[in-house]
Order: sequence, then structure tokens, then C-alpha cells
Amino acid sequence: MDRATVTVYEERAAEWKARRSGGGQHEAAGRFRQAVAPGAMRVDLGCGPGFHLAALGEPIVAFDAARAMLELAREGAPSALPVQADIEAPPFRDHSLGGAWARASYLHVPRVRLPLALARLHWALERGAPFVLSVRLGDDEGAHLAKSGDFPGRFFAEWRADGLADLLIGAGFEVEEIVEDRGHTAEFLVAWTRRARSLPDTVGADMRMLVCGLNPSIYAADRGVGYARPGNRFWPAAIAAGLVSRDRDPLDALVSHGIGMTDLVKRATRTASELDRDEYRAGVARLERVVRWLRPRAVCFVGLAGWRAAIDPRAVAGAQPDGFAGVPAYVMPSTSGANAHAQLPEATTHLRAAAELAASS
Repeated sequence: MDRATVTVYEERAAEWKARRSGGGQHEAAGRFRQAVAPGAMRVDLGCGPGFHLAALGEPIVAFDAARAMLELAREGAPSALPVQADIEAPPFRDHSLGGAWARASYLHVPRVRLPLALARLHWALERGAPFVLSVRLGDDEGAHLAKSGDFPGRFFAEWRADGLADLLIGAGFEVEEIVEDRGHTAEFLVAWTRRARSLPDTVGADMRMLVCGLNPSIYAADRGVGYARPGNRFWPAAIAAGLVSRDRDPLDALVSHGIGMTDLVKRATRTASELDRDEYRAGVARLERVVRWLRPRAVCFVGLAGWRAAIDPRAVAGAQPDGFAGVPAYVMPSTSGANAHAQLPEATTHLRAAAELAASS
């Protein structure tokens, strides 16, 4: 989260509470409370002085980057469990949360860093858990005095509904609806979602390469990492090719090596035959928008059959003559253990070639 923004809230917490009322979110908070499984732990991400804590139900974590805000929140909700941490790195174990409420908090995260922040939240949520996210409506980004109002110096990233939907789908959430809402000083988008049985994209700025699978398997989705089966050759090949250094660790692959990961279709299935043509079309369109936004040096599609089904039925493995969404594209055979023709040396050779394509772009 933008540190200058945290400083503003740290230094002016009491004044913030006096000047704000919580934005009349009690009805929405009640809807969220009903969506969380009884007794499940939920979290108010960026709780501020705790305007919504009492309405969100219990047990609940009061989460904020500013200690001064947490102290105010505990005055009004003494049973809430306070956690001071960065919203981009929530310190929760996997599948430990039954719901997440984020009113005007993730809007202080730069756009290019929000996909990874939401991936970390996805891992922390139980499957099917509700996630309510509100961000500013608009096209601006940065620390703008006029838009900071009576608390200048804060950073904001605004979103449009279509871009927000792409972001949330990529982060592994089922989007139920995105509605506009009038806040205290600005127009907001409020997204009502649930944590899907899927994998979140691990993507960001300055990616050396974006690896794209066809869609997650049920096995991979339940373990939170792509190509997770012991017999899958992707991770051993990626290590042998020098793309990554840690096995089955997509977070380290992105942060330490600039290797992002996504899927053409986000829905997890037991076999790719369960996917339909409309899912392919929607997946290609979403991925094109993501690639044009984040501009990886190249995209490597793992699964020749998937590329043929979704994009070019006559394609052969290797660099693709037309690229994808304006960047070089490489297609390689599936690394699944079920693909007897894709042995480790062959997969390693393909990944090395894809890396060379990225390096030359």
C-alpha cells in the first residue's frame, strides 16, 4: 500500500473519524454478514476507525496499515481481532478466512500491483467465501491534491467496471455484480464476488514472461498452484531451463524471476473437454486485454491443443508468427503427465526457447 497514504491516516486518524461517517454501508454490511458462513472468520480489510465492524458480524479481524486507526476501531468493537499489516501482503494462512470486506482500501494500491494483492487474498479465503470490494470510479491514478479533498497527499487508483471485472476474474473470483455507489466525496464501484474454485493470476509490471495454461485442473485449484500434480513436468522443466528456482511457487516465480502465470479459462475442470467455445472466446478476450495492459516481454502458452482450440487450429509448436496481443508468443505441448510425448528434456527445451524469444523482444 502507498506509504505516504498510510502516513496520512496514521497522523490524522482521529480527525478522519470525526469528519467521516462510514458512508451509510449498513445495509451492504448486513448483506455481507448473511453471506458469510456462521462462525467463519471474516476480515475488514482497511477497517479505518471501525465504522463497519459491528455490522459485519463475528468473529472478525480488524485489519489496517495504520496503528492509530486500529486503536480507534477497538474502542467501538473491542471483540474484533486487530491486525496491523500491509493490505498487499495479508498475513493469513491459506483458506483461513470465510469472508473479506474491503471498503475503499485497495484503491490505495497502484493498478499494476493490485492483481498480486488479490492473489494473496484469494489464497487466504475459503472456497465460496464472499469478497466485497469497493474502489473509486474513474480513469485517474496518483496522488492528486484535488481528489484527496480535505486529506491531501493520498494515492488513489481508479477503475472502470470492465477493467475491474477482468481484474477480479483473473484473481480467481466469481463476479456476481458490480454496481455504482455514491460515497462521501467520490463515485465508487462496488463488486460483489465469491472466491472461485480456481487459480489467481500471479502477474504484475515488467514481467520477463507470462506463462499461460489452458485452465486449472481441480487438483491444481485446490492446492493453489498451477501444474501441481507430481507427474506434471512444468516446474522441473522451468527450473532446468533457468526460469525459476523454487518448485511449485508462483509467487516466487513472479517476484524473484519476473515469470507471471495465468490461464486462458479460469474455471477449474477435471478435463479440458468440459470447456465450451464461449469460455474460450471470453478467455482469449480477457487475456488480450491483460497482455496489452501489462506488456510482458513474451507469452508462453503451455498446451498446443489448447492454443489450437482457442486461437489457431493449424498451429505448430514454437514461436507464433503473429504473436499475441502485440507481444511475441510461444506455444509448447502440454507438460501434463498424461501427455506421454512431452518428456522433461523436450519441455525444458521449449521453455528455454520461449525465454530466448522473450529476451530478444
